[in-house]
Amino acid sequence: MMNNTEKPYFRVLLIEDDPMVQEVNRQFVEQVEGFHVVGMATNGLEGLKLIEQLKPDLVFLDIFMPSLDGIATLQRIRSATMPVDVIVVTAAKDAETVRSMMRNGAFDYIIKPFKIERVHKTLERYRERHMTLKPGASVTQDQLDNILISGESAGEAEMKKTPVDYWQISSDDLPKGLNAATLKQVLSVMEHQGGRLSAEETAAGVGISRVTARRYLEFLEKRGIVRLEVHYGTIGRPVNRYELLHDQNDQK
Repeated sequence: MMNNTEKPYFRVLLIEDDPMVQEVNRQFVEQVEGFHVVGMATNGLEGLKLIEQLKPDLVFLDIFMPSLDGIATLQRIRSATMPVDVIVVTAAKDAETVRSMMRNGAFDYIIKPFKIERVHKTLERYRERHMTLKPGASVTQDQLDNILISGESAGEAEMKKTPVDYWQISSDDLPKGLNAATLKQVLSVMEHQGGRLSAEETAAGVGISRVTARRYLEFLEKRGIVRLEVHYGTIGRPVNRYELLHDQNDQK
């Protein structure tokens, strides 16, 4: 929407069930010039009603909510052809959820926890798209390319990242006897098998010996990339399991 001075002005609705996250999102949004939060909902059903009542330009949408989750909410927004853009802000990072939200037209996908700079970046990109595609304007291919190509969604970018990308491990960092290719396999196996494995399970997944797997896991633990957890059963020896930390935000 436009105000009397013809500067872009955007009405934002937050759909988020956590009150603390709601307030953080509100503060982050309103620090960007021209963006104002006009309403907040705690679930998808309430959010859909507020979209109809308040006619926002943009929705910040969580995934995990009671009554109606974010996936179903976005599907209803699109099936009802509501003229509103959606930015997904959620802890959900599995590829299936990301693809579902992108297929249903999410403008961007921000994974919790996030930094204020990430929110500001997507809002500035949203403003740029609005100004380029404002009613009555014609666009060039270069302008469209700038929006569509340089504006690759955070969700797609996050899907492509691996733990190796986050931690930026180089061959020079590895002790003698370990190599980067095997380390990447270890991290990949942990990532795809739930991120909490024993040395035996890691070894079986990679195709290396248990002793070798333990060396890689102990290196990763020293670097703060995995966290050692000791599990005590009712009988037998305790089992050491290593929990994969996806990025520095997971460190304690």
